[in-house]
Amino acid sequence: MNGDARMAVIDVPIEGSTVDQTRWYAVRTRSRHEKLVARQLESQGIQSFLPVITKISKWSDRRKEVELPLFSGYTFVRLDHASGDRVRVLQTQGVVNFVGVQGSGVPIPDQEIENINILVASKVTYQERPYLQVGQRVRVCGGALDGVEGILAAENSDRSLVISVGLIQRSISVRVAGYNVEAI
Repeated sequence: MNGDARMAVIDVPIEGSTVDQTRWYAVRTRSRHEKLVARQLESQGIQSFLPVITKISKWSDRRKEVELPLFSGYTFVRLDHASGDRVRVLQTQGVVNFVGVQGSGVPIPDQEIENINILVASKVTYQERPYLQVGQRVRVCGGALDGVEGILAAENSDRSLVISVGLIQRSISVRVAGYNVEAI
């Protein structure tokens, strides 16, 4: 997924202000309601962040640039969890719930949101990737290793696929840099 991206400006909290209690939270939205939710939250005075990417959509008779959410089904809000803003967010049309334990919402580190903000503002080409964790079972897609399954490992930031034979408790490892890898 390559393209230009636009996003809301993120205000940095001022030390000693009441904004210090605010944190970023992910909000799950109904399908294709991300922009509506972000607009409604902003109109209520609740800070939201919806990173979007511009893509070329092709139809049989034309091509058109469209803006799509970078993370389909989610938008981010900055609020004081103990304030009434949480209830206002939940009552907003198109909002499903906060992302977290039993829908209560878990704060997102400011640095993670700032990283996304910097990336989309930079106009650098980037690609959306599946979220993979070291230790997760994955499958290689394409290339000479197409279909090979194993456990994702990392050593000195080098991603490898560990292929094991459980019965004899032996494993081999192969570097997967340059291969598309998907969770299974």
